[in-house]
Amino acid sequence: MTNAEKPSSLPADQTAPSVFTGPAGVIIGLDIGGTKTHGIRFENGVAVADESAGSSNVQNVSREEAARNIADLFSRIGGGTVSQVYAGSGGIDTDEDAAALASLIQPHVPGARVTVVHDSRLLLAAGRASTGVAVIAGTGSAAWGRNTAGTEARAGGWGYLLGDEGSGYWLGREAVRHSLRRMNQGLPVDGLTAALLQSCGVDHPNRLIALFHSPDTGRRFWAQQARHVVEAAAAGHPESQALLDQAGRDLAALAQQVLRQLGAAGPVILGGGLGMNVAPLQESFRRHLGSEGVTDVRVLDQEPVFGVLQLVAEPA
Repeated sequence: MTNAEKPSSLPADQTAPSVFTGPAGVIIGLDIGGTKTHGIRFENGVAVADESAGSSNVQNVSREEAARNIADLFSRIGGGTVSQVYAGSGGIDTDEDAAALASLIQPHVPGARVTVVHDSRLLLAAGRASTGVAVIAGTGSAAWGRNTAGTEARAGGWGYLLGDEGSGYWLGREAVRHSLRRMNQGLPVDGLTAALLQSCGVDHPNRLIALFHSPDTGRRFWAQQARHVVEAAAAGHPESQALLDQAGRDLAALAQQVLRQLGAAGPVILGGGLGMNVAPLQESFRRHLGSEGVTDVRVLDQEPVFGVLQLVAEPA
């Protein structure tokens, strides 16, 4: 897109969830998850373009694919004269991680200041809080927080091979493990296993083993299978209900760890695709935090990228 072209406007029937009275000029916010990259173009504090592309998180896709997806997003959201880009992404654990992602963004916004942080920071700001703990339950999982003294702490966010308990990937993997355990025990295919087999295009639980280890499937594919656990739980499947309760318990444990490190009482804000949309997981999360005396627990009510304006306006 050239400087003369204008980015597409939001549809007339779409109202931005929140407008923060932030800095003037053009600011682009990016929320880079395991499945998609969500971008919003703000002009003088108003969202004028809202687009999504594939993931540009290099923990989930190659650097080449990440670059293509970022280019695709900017071709629709607009580059040109931009004062700042604020990007939140999973897997930002070091300055080198941040610099690597910024180098993919910078060519599309020459002259702009590009800031890259862990995506949990967006979540806390989108929850209208400057201090507290943000917990992400999406393709992966992590918790991050900050207290009034400016001290920061994190828990989880190690990636699917080392952790990501309570995430979409974790639920998808546990659905496979559940199906394989039943097979080993000589038990018949149950509702969760039947849904998983159909979704994966295989006719026997034993075939899930090779599929799980196949290079043709990956973190995103198995995270997408979490929906079968949610649907089975809603239909009364006890094992699926137990998995959602365990997911809530594990996510609450991440939040508790950060709260203890910070010496804070809250708030705790739950976001991510699972966190924002799966009521039994939310209920478990609240219950397990409540048992530890944490009462200010909120579920995010707008997309994390809308936290960008608050972050830009905050003192460095």
